[in-house]
Amino acid sequence: MRGRVADLPSPHPLGETLPGLYRDDPFTQDLCAALDEVLAPVLCVLDNAPSYLDLAMAPEDFLPWLACWVGMAMDSALPGPRQRELLRAAASHQGWQGTARGIELAVEALLGVDVQVYESGGTAWSTDPSADLPGTPGAQVLVRVVAPPGTNIDADLVTVVVATVVPAHVAYRVDVQ
Repeated sequence: MRGRVADLPSPHPLGETLPGLYRDDPFTQDLCAALDEVLAPVLCVLDNAPSYLDLAMAPEDFLPWLACWVGMAMDSALPGPRQRELLRAAASHQGWQGTARGIELAVEALLGVDVQVYESGGTAWSTDPSADLPGTPGAQVLVRVVAPPGTNIDADLVTVVVATVVPAHVAYRVDVQ
């Protein structure tokens, strides 16, 4: 967990950058020292910005925010190594986003359980312009989660995950068994 670092020195003290006239002035040096104390954490964060984006080094409380960057739902209660593993897999899941397979991947990745997705849509090819359309009217998805015996699955968590990966115009229903 990140927090305040006591007595963090500034990598670029302002007092040293002043002309000689101000270097000997105690008030100016005290003012610069106060500004250095305020700016030191900001400079520290900026100097370490690449570490925040590296999955191996990013702080654990930063991982759910990184997940938002790639459009992924992340449970902050998951252990840090599991969150890092899910974020590494996020790139391969991006191509499936908004599809039945993408819903399966998102729920399986987060919960580690079998998921079945039933959708109302369909595709067909015909040379007859008046041919019947495939699927049923109104886009809808049923997500069925089958929990292993003795495992308790949080239906609300599944619903949150499904809501983030289902396209906005599609109605969905979650069934946890």
